[in-house]
Amino acid sequence: QVQLTESGGGSVQAGGSLTLSCAVSGYLYNRRCMAWFRQDPGKDREGVASIHTDGSITYANSVKGRFTISLEDDKNTLHLQMHSLMPEDTAVYYCAATSVSRAACVIPGLRSYVGHWGQGTQVTVSS
Repeated sequence: QVQLTESGGGSVQAGGSLTLSCAVSGYLYNRRCMAWFRQDPGKDREGVASIHTDGSITYANSVKGRFTISLEDDKNTLHLQMHSLMPEDTAVYYCAATSVSRAACVIPGLRSYVGHWGQGTQVTVSS
């Protein structure tokens, strides 16, 4: 079983920055691929960024150049640094884990493979 606990959400003005963190535990094979998703009320949950334990990273086009995903060396903490935030980034952000290979650990398309979700943390960006 994999457990995921997000932290770091909050409210910020447009142009500001936030860093989300996700504490991860459980069998390492089941969390080879880690990712951040977000969901606004009334919309589908969308992938934001993914990282495989071998180091490969992908981003949604909407956040490229503004967000950075990283995994600490011990593989137990996942981060999402968010800069130049915009009101359309407002959503509940979820940490996710799955055992898929590097080839499948890509945004978009990863959601169907996710086996473990965190409880979510709210990010609100005001204009």
